[in-house]
Amino acid sequence: MKYIGAHVSASGGVENAPINAEKIGATAFALFTKNQRQWVSAPLSEKSIDLFRQRCEEFGYTAQQILPHDSYLINLGSPERDALEKSRTAFIDEMYRCQQLGLDRLNFHPGSHLNKISEEECLQRIAESINIALDKTDGVSAVIENTAGQGSNLGRSFYQIKYIIDRVEDKSRVGVCIDTCHAFAAGYDLRTKETFEQTFAEFDEIIGFAYLKGMHLNDAKKDLASRVDRHDSLGKGFLGNKLFEMIMKDPRFDNIPLILETPNEDIWAEEIACLKDMM
Repeated sequence: MKYIGAHVSASGGVENAPINAEKIGATAFALFTKNQRQWVSAPLSEKSIDLFRQRCEEFGYTAQQILPHDSYLINLGSPERDALEKSRTAFIDEMYRCQQLGLDRLNFHPGSHLNKISEEECLQRIAESINIALDKTDGVSAVIENTAGQGSNLGRSFYQIKYIIDRVEDKSRVGVCIDTCHAFAAGYDLRTKETFEQTFAEFDEIIGFAYLKGMHLNDAKKDLASRVDRHDSLGKGFLGNKLFEMIMKDPRFDNIPLILETPNEDIWAEEIACLKDMM
């Protein structure tokens, strides 16, 4: 079963996200459980939690179809002690919010060294941050998103992600989300059957499909290995539609949330319908 959706708005409360997903014909969705531009937000109310759970049940969304995303402010590999502690506190809060909502995964960007510490030290800090968060929460997996490698962001290669996973103590609560635009920008060519198979054979060998907990389906505004994170609408960028057809027909990508983060939300319903037609 393919679960296809988009990162929908939770404006007015998390309980509105399932409604917004259902309106565009989504069978999966992503959301922010708090304002992604603020370090601290008010706790979730019991009313919001209950309504979110009720509406997910009403529209048929289970935990494995939902991929919440943490705040972009968080840097779990920060070289600065105060910023690192602030990020860890915020990440634990985000994990706890997912726990309250009955969700089983939280998608996040690994972190950045800001050219102040080595890549290895930054990756070690990210793994330590994950371990701290897992120790203080229950039932929610930390899902590492691959990055385009823009600036000092880490997580651009499967090897960097593996380095983090190898240092996470509870392997049952860590996973990976592959963003197609990010992978392409980082240098993984996904445009042909041959390069698609080569890339995911490498992914399986280095990380393993057992860790794949979600995908972001985005075309790319910049060419291969640009290291620039610029999403485009499906079929409008350098990746083209063939990649998404291959994903839709490949059972290795069943039963996980496949989430659009394409720039034109007005055509999300159309893109979702198109992806369904590719199956």
